Amino acid sequence: MIFRIALRCLFARKSHKVVNVISFISIAGVAVATAAIVIVLSVFNGFTGLATSHLSLIDPDIKAVRPAVKTFSGADSLAIILERLPQVATAMPVLQERALLTSAQAQKPVIVKGVEPERYPEIVDIDRLLIDGVFEARNGLEDSITAIQASVGVAVGTGLRPSPYQAAEIYMPRRTGRINPANPSTAYRQMPVALTGFFRFNQPEYDADYVLAPLEDVRRLLEYDTDAASWLEIKAAPEYDTKEVEKAVRDALAHITETDTSTVAPFEILGRDRQQAETFRMIAVEKWVTFLMLVFILIIASFNIVSTLSLMVIEKRSDMATLRALGATRSSVRSVFIAEGWLITATGGVAGTVLGSILVLLQQHFGFIKIGGDPQAMSVDVYPVELHTADVLLVIATVAVVGLLIGYISKIFTRKIA
Repeated sequence: MIFRIALRCLFARKSHKVVNVISFISIAGVAVATAAIVIVLSVFNGFTGLATSHLSLIDPDIKAVRPAVKTFSGADSLAIILERLPQVATAMPVLQERALLTSAQAQKPVIVKGVEPERYPEIVDIDRLLIDGVFEARNGLEDSITAIQASVGVAVGTGLRPSPYQAAEIYMPRRTGRINPANPSTAYRQMPVALTGFFRFNQPEYDADYVLAPLEDVRRLLEYDTDAASWLEIKAAPEYDTKEVEKAVRDALAHITETDTSTVAPFEILGRDRQQAETFRMIAVEKWVTFLMLVFILIIASFNIVSTLSLMVIEKRSDMATLRALGATRSSVRSVFIAEGWLITATGGVAGTVLGSILVLLQQHFGFIKIGGDPQAMSVDVYPVELHTADVLLVIATVAVVGLLIGYISKIFTRKIA
């Protein structure tokens, strides 16, 4: 009964039109703030999805690392064991180290990643990422020089272009043997290479100084055993969920660790979200900090409802007197205005949620709002958005809580109702 009376008071014609105008302004303020929350959360969801799709071109589905050691032995055998699992499509050892790439034009510090040329395209769609040249292990000439592929940052820093001929050399510090102080060059091992291709990941940490080289050549250059690796990269079988594959790999490697007494450190299994934990953590922090700021704005906008209720108390004095004459208690009359404050908030919240959801869906399917800048230099030309049901439910719950808060505050302003 209280809500029916509050609903009639809210939408009934008032003797002073300004009361109606102020009521709808209060509803509109809550609606705009609510729509803004839905839109902003969806934009952050869109950027999270965009980051995930970009990282899926670079990172493997699963990475198995041993955090306590830089490299470990037996990687080839482990890769073979993992490939026997039905949940695993491909497993490949990787050896990564910093080095110096020199050419006739310049020198540049780089990160050399040793991969198996026959398996790497199965884990990462490298052909899609190449912008010039080809992905191969040898230069195709009789001298059979090691072929490498480098990022666009290396191309800019060294002035090199794809060529099957010897164009550069990679230097790495010696790990073993004695060094002659009179001849500093003996402290380094070198490998002549031919740059046969350049790639672009659209990720600064990869595009700046990344180099791909055959795994066996990197092992030889670093003087490691023939089965040494920094980590294992794993491609999940398409018919299995990534979490299932992670569990299967974790169980298999845990069993090997328990039975192998030479193991010095357990494996840690990383999905894509954990491989780029800092990136996703940064997006999540920005998302929820922005959410709290917008909730604060929603609360401020909702305070307009208090002034609206004060005007309605003045407007409905005669009606309140009638209700008191019919036997209504003072607390019942007060509850009508508290319910009216909650209804104003709820009406604005529902309207804002619907409006924000519609705008997000329109942007998601038609991309009306463009991102400024050169489209050729950007991976997307429209603002990415994704509408998540969990976010919509969170916004609705937030509006309900704010409505209850405003209703409680309104109670203070209706204590003197006669």
